[in-house]
Amino acid sequence: MTAKAAFTQDKDALRFTGPLTLAAIGDLPDRLREVDGAIARVDLSGIDRIDTVGAWLVHRFAAEHKAEIDGLSPDGEHLLHQVEHANQAVDVRQRRQTGFIRVVDEIGEATIGAGKTLIGLLGFLGATAIAFWSVMVSVVRPPNRFRFNATIQRFEVVGVQALAIVGLMSFLIGIVIAQQGAVQLRQFGAEVFTINLIGRITLRELGVLMTAIMVAGRSGSAFAAQIGTMKLTEEVDAMRTIGVSPMEALVLPRVIATIVMMPLLGFYASVIAIIGGGLLCWTSLGIPPVTYVQRIREVVPITDLYVGLVKAPVFGAIIAVAGCFQGMLVEADAEQVGTRTTSAVVQAIFLVIVLDAFFAVFFTWVGWI
Repeated sequence: MTAKAAFTQDKDALRFTGPLTLAAIGDLPDRLREVDGAIARVDLSGIDRIDTVGAWLVHRFAAEHKAEIDGLSPDGEHLLHQVEHANQAVDVRQRRQTGFIRVVDEIGEATIGAGKTLIGLLGFLGATAIAFWSVMVSVVRPPNRFRFNATIQRFEVVGVQALAIVGLMSFLIGIVIAQQGAVQLRQFGAEVFTINLIGRITLRELGVLMTAIMVAGRSGSAFAAQIGTMKLTEEVDAMRTIGVSPMEALVLPRVIATIVMMPLLGFYASVIAIIGGGLLCWTSLGIPPVTYVQRIREVVPITDLYVGLVKAPVFGAIIAVAGCFQGMLVEADAEQVGTRTTSAVVQAIFLVIVLDAFFAVFFTWVGWI
């Protein structure tokens, strides 16, 4: 027969004996409520075992009488400590904050998140550079780990398949720039300077910048979604298991393809924008195509072309690295694929615009105005 829990009272002390477990407690709670007088000490040195129910019962009794508990083994003391913390009141409702504190809290969280993301992106950029160096060394010292076929395939996806949408966008932008410039310059009788506006702004800024934004929305998001899906299906972990580096197999082909194709796409976009602007100048301003091309050659310095070609590969690297970085962060569920894809596009476009501002200041400082 299972022994029952019992207690004896000696003046201001209460001594428990037997097992303080659920099976042995019985009517002990009722008998404890009948205890008279002040109890200053609860002695548990005579108990055999104690479980969560027994610890909770002792804790409640000691709390009601403001008594000290002693005689427990280290394991029993740990269990009693856990019961004491579990017995604390829980604030179910979230404490309301003032509008100002909530705004400051959200700004702080966003700042911390942006800082962590920037540090992670820089670390990922460093890992990409290390992987690129290792692959280039393997080209010289076999076995060759450069994935030529994967890189060529990315050339087609990033560059060739984007020609139509980039060309259409650039053509329309050229028309808009020409139309708006002509309307404003007509007030001063200087419609001829519309050509200057079209040539310089497309080759120097808008051609590459708009192409970078288009590539970020098209290819950067695709990189994040593809790698993120591979993370969810554990394909990336499987690659590591068989000794294939995801940086070399997944990230490098995308980064190299974007860096190489961005200058070509940027130049292509600038030329198409100039053609679009020339078409509007021909139809609205009566400027013949021959005169338009000759004027473009006179007013657009070669440094404007150099500026665009220098910025393009940097923008391409940022777009590809941001997309692959966000894809590698996907975990847990499919919802994160969409979240990380959105983050990749926003992050890439933001960094492209920030870098474009720095490039503008730098090229002005070196005299390429």
